[in-house]
Amino acid sequence: MAIKVTMPRLSDTMTEGTVATWLKKVGDKISEGDILAEIETDKATMEFESFNEGTLLHIGIQAGETAPVDSLLAIIGNEGEDISALLAGGDAPAAEAPKAESKETPAAEEKTETPAPAAKAATELPKGVIVVTMPRLSDTMTEGTVATWLKKIGDAVAEGDILAEIETDKATMEFESFNAGTLLYIGIQEGNTAPVDSLLAIIGPAGTDISGIADNYTAGGTATASAPATEEKAAPAAEKATETVAETSNGGRILASPLAKKIASDKGIQLTQVKGSGENGRIVKSDIENFTPAAQAQPAATATTAAPKADAAPAAPKVFVPAGEVFTEEIKNSQMRKIIAKRLAESLFTAPHYNLVIEVSMDDAMASRATINTVPDTKVSFNDMVIKACALALKKHPKINSQWKEDAIIINHHVNIGVAVAVEDGLVVPVLKFTDAMSLSQIGASVRDLAGRAKNKKLGPQEMEGSTFTVSNLGMFGITEFNSIINQPNSAILSVGAIVEKPVVKNGQIVVGNTMMLSLACDHRTIDGATGAQFLQTLKQYIESPVTMLA
Repeated sequence: MAIKVTMPRLSDTMTEGTVATWLKKVGDKISEGDILAEIETDKATMEFESFNEGTLLHIGIQAGETAPVDSLLAIIGNEGEDISALLAGGDAPAAEAPKAESKETPAAEEKTETPAPAAKAATELPKGVIVVTMPRLSDTMTEGTVATWLKKIGDAVAEGDILAEIETDKATMEFESFNAGTLLYIGIQEGNTAPVDSLLAIIGPAGTDISGIADNYTAGGTATASAPATEEKAAPAAEKATETVAETSNGGRILASPLAKKIASDKGIQLTQVKGSGENGRIVKSDIENFTPAAQAQPAATATTAAPKADAAPAAPKVFVPAGEVFTEEIKNSQMRKIIAKRLAESLFTAPHYNLVIEVSMDDAMASRATINTVPDTKVSFNDMVIKACALALKKHPKINSQWKEDAIIINHHVNIGVAVAVEDGLVVPVLKFTDAMSLSQIGASVRDLAGRAKNKKLGPQEMEGSTFTVSNLGMFGITEFNSIINQPNSAILSVGAIVEKPVVKNGQIVVGNTMMLSLACDHRTIDGATGAQFLQTLKQYIESPVTMLA
């Protein structure tokens, strides 16, 4: 009796899995306890063993492919057994198959045959044609803008080719094809915006007649027919861009997944320095993400030095404005600008903001920074020192590290600090995970790396999620004091001004000193004034005497 084997749920957060390697092939004998395949989850690559005996009759998910939990992984049964009913979608035909001699055989056959014509009638896509939809490239993405098409109609597309650059609410990301064929149709032109799951493109064999497919898809005529193809091809494509991997080799020696290679390239990490945790030492996404920032310092510096080259591109010519004439220019709002406007308006009008301001002496901090930066290959900024001080102060005042919910206040006992970075289209907030556990040099290297990639629109969505507190610094622009809008769901944001040399009173005498203004914007629903003031006092102590951060 044939048995369906489905994609198992191997972790509590697993929603889909990637078959890293098949250890059995169709026709092989399977014993109970044999390892069928290695499956890569969101957390690890794990061996998946068989709980059934028989012959492997069918493989539903090939090595390197990704599918949701409970998808058909394989079919095990008796050698030569007919599994056509199972492949046609029958759920329990395997149990009915041995009853071939019973009176109900014709009825059973009718039941298994009936869905097939229905499916054929509903599915009118020509053979080999794939409908690709606008992918969901971040957890908050509801629509995307096609920034650039890298392929044009008629171009041959190979699996892994970059089809287009898509602008989400957080970054501009490359969208690669997970299908091979010819680009037959483009549904969203450059500069146009469309909701997630809108028709993006059609790929298929060259010369295929696709007339009517686009119209029927948008009108809902073939939506049901193309939806399964879209779900299986486009949705995993979006996930693969951030989550899944496929085994490849680099130079025949270094095994690394395509995603790991891409992230390593973006971060300036050499794969030779990374130890792989996957099968046969394969480097996967988590290996790159967990690569110590200290080891990244040099590549990060390379990345940041490369950034000016991009900035060095010739500036767009200024618009000529005739004297004495009314002249206006309309700039289309980017996805990022729309989301910034929406989120900040929601924050300002839903959270009752108040601001606390404190002035700190920077004399000792300046001396400490000069000493720290004498260490070879070390570069620490004042902003890095402020971030480190905030992380330690948040551990002492966890109420600042909180989130408001209608029925409860969430106190975060982990510290993830978001660092506001100005980019051409607006503002992004990359996140330093577990900042309190990072050294000053690690914070410095990570901030430079994240800021450099943010300006080049190379940050992944996962690098801008999960902040519990935010730091915004305009001191480098000469701004001495300002108030920020809270980056929700955080309850507070710290605004950092410029260091100013001015007369100060020390020990009853007027001397020249260096000071800096800090402004803490708080959500009054979660943080009372006294709580915010105590946090600033602790922060002031750490910044004015950096050695106390070692205690």
